[in-house]
Amino acid sequence: MDDELFRFLGATVTAWKIIGYSGVFLFSARWFVQLWASHRAGKPVVPRMFWWMSMVGSLMCLAYFVFGKNDSVGILAYLFPSGIAAYNLMLDMRHSQ
Repeated sequence: MDDELFRFLGATVTAWKIIGYSGVFLFSARWFVQLWASHRAGKPVVPRMFWWMSMVGSLMCLAYFVFGKNDSVGILAYLFPSGIAAYNLMLDMRHSQ
C-alpha cells in the first residue's frame, strides 16, 4: 500500500494517502452537511449523517496514521473524535426508535 500509484503536482500518491485524503474529505465535509440541515430546519441541527461522516472520516484518517504513516500525533488527533462520533451515533440511533 506504500507503493507509488502516481504523482500529482509533484507529490507521490500511495493507496494510504488516498485513504487519508478521503478521510480528511469526509471529516471536513460533515460541516457542509450540518450547515445544509440547519439551513433547511431554520435552527441548529446535527443530522445523523454528520455522525456517520465524523466516524468514518476519522477512522479512515486514523488508519492512515496507524498503518500508512505511523505518526503518533495523527493517531491522537483522530482517535478521540472517532470514539466520540461512534458514541453520539449510537445515542442518536437509540433515541430515534
